[in-house]
Parts: sequence; C-alpha cells; structure tokens
Amino acid sequence: MTDAEWAVVREAMPVPAWLEGRGGQPEGSCHRQMVDAIRYLVAGGITWRAMPADFPAWDRVYAFFRRWRDKGLVAEFHDRLRDRVREAVGRDREPTAGIIDAQSVKGAASVPAASRGFDGGKKVNGRKRHIVVDTLGLLLTVMVTAASVTDRDAAQTLLARLRTRHWRITLVWADGGYTGRLVDLARDVLAIALTVVRRTDDTAGFVVLPKRWLVERTFAWLMCSRRLARDYEARTDTAEAMIRWSMSMVMSRRLARRPA
Repeated sequence: MTDAEWAVVREAMPVPAWLEGRGGQPEGSCHRQMVDAIRYLVAGGITWRAMPADFPAWDRVYAFFRRWRDKGLVAEFHDRLRDRVREAVGRDREPTAGIIDAQSVKGAASVPAASRGFDGGKKVNGRKRHIVVDTLGLLLTVMVTAASVTDRDAAQTLLARLRTRHWRITLVWADGGYTGRLVDLARDVLAIALTVVRRTDDTAGFVVLPKRWLVERTFAWLMCSRRLARDYEARTDTAEAMIRWSMSMVMSRRLARRPA
C-alpha cells in the first residue's frame, strides 16, 4: 500500500482491545505488514506457504487472517470502507436498493466434497458465490455455497441476512433465476420488493440490462484477484472472507485516489 492508502485503511481498521484498555496481549507484528501480506496473497493467488520473505512468517499472517475471519473483524473493516466510499460520493451510509446475483466458479482439489457441487446450467463443478451489491456495485452481503445450490434457495438466506444488516433496503433487482415463490417470500416476510429484470425474447447476444450490469461489474472486480479466479478454500467462511478482502482493496484504492 502507498502511504495515502494506508492512511485510509488505518482509519477503517477495528481497534485492538489492548489499545482500548480492555485487556489482551499487544500484537508482535505491524498491522500494515499483515494487511499488505493478506492483500498480496489475495491479489496474486499464491498459497500461504509461498508468502515472500519481505512479509512476516506465513503462519503468523494466517493466524491474523483467521482471527479476523472468526471474530467478524474483516466484515467490520469492509463495511467501514464501504460507508466511507458511499459518503465520498454523496450517498447515505445505508442503501435503500440492491442487486442480487450469483457466480459459479470451479473448485480446486482443496475444496471438500461436502461443500462443493455441480452447476448444471453453467457446467461448473465447484462453488457458487451469492452476493448483493448496492447501486454503486459495492458489496452488501455475501454467501458461498456448493454450486449445486439453486439461486432461489440461497437467496432466501441471503436476503434474510441483508434485511438484518441493512434495515433500509426495500428494493432488490434480480435476474430470471429468482422468480417463483421467492418474490412472495421477500415481499411478505422481509418487506423487500424483488424486481426481476428480464431479457426480451428478441434479444440476441450480449446486451447490457438496466441495474443488472452493476452486479456483473462487481464480479469482474472480484475476478481481478487471482485468489478468486477459482475457489481454493476448504471452508466457505474463508471464501467469503477472501471476497471481502478483495473488495476492500477496490474501495481503499478508490478512496486513496480522491483529493483530500
């Protein structure tokens, strides 16, 4: 990270308990080095044991990553950056609309059989990433499942998470894979208007559809991180944490480029 980007990241990082006098042992490594090491791994797609010697030892970096994943600190860090990006462009911190979609990716040999499956539509054996983004394309919530899980089934849990975290969301755009009883469930139980944006019958080839292109752009941002080009993680919550780290890089760089 540049100094300007580190200034943005440092302000958004959760404060350790020992710095607030709540007990705990001070950490032995610089947070900037730890964050840089994780970002290097996500962007470059390397294994943990291939961590360059310029960074702390790989097991210490992994322990830092694991602690942030298990305690929800990476989600808190990601959400703080998202709030700052929204404020920087003149938006309210809490969005009122979102876009939902899913992406199937191949699973590596390290992905266990219990959390992998086959997506018959995309012909992909691996996992599926279900996300909801705001109208800026920023990640609101994410869930990783086996690729065999349908979009409608996963959306029930994903929209419930969305409602719990973002209480102002009242409208979500989706594609044709989210039709059926899910629309009634979202309206009656979650008070969310799930609007399906369809392709017309006479449409041929690639066409940019209103609102739906925003979430497709987010998937393109994620695929710039080589660690996300394929799912390598043994646990689904680790895969979700990798996605949040990837999006945090997109947002911190955007904030660092803005004039003071």
